[in-house]
Amino acid sequence: MIRDVIVVEPDESVAAAKLKMVRANIGGVPVVEGDKLVGFITHRDILLAGSEALKLKVKDIMSKDLVVVDKNTSISRISKIMVETGYQRIPVVEDGKLLGLITQSCVIKAIADYMEDL
Repeated sequence: MIRDVIVVEPDESVAAAKLKMVRANIGGVPVVEGDKLVGFITHRDILLAGSEALKLKVKDIMSKDLVVVDKNTSISRISKIMVETGYQRIPVVEDGKLLGLITQSCVIKAIADYMEDL
């Protein structure tokens, strides 16, 4: 799990969110208010918002209906969620608070580590 997660706030501009994603070479970031997860924004969301997207606020185009897991969710369950939903990043939360992010790379590494230990 990635614990040092780059995040944005709902009132940030989409342009600022896009810049953070480009600089970090990532495709999406959680949207938080304080420490509470309230949404997620991706490059795809920005593209789908059209030519005026960079003039909007993150809250205007972020996804609000999120698939999340808790810290005890198994890697096999997370990988199944990723396959079923097509999501590449799954937020890890506890009582609404963002703890981290599980990416496809995290899942692959966990499986590879497990296989090495066999």
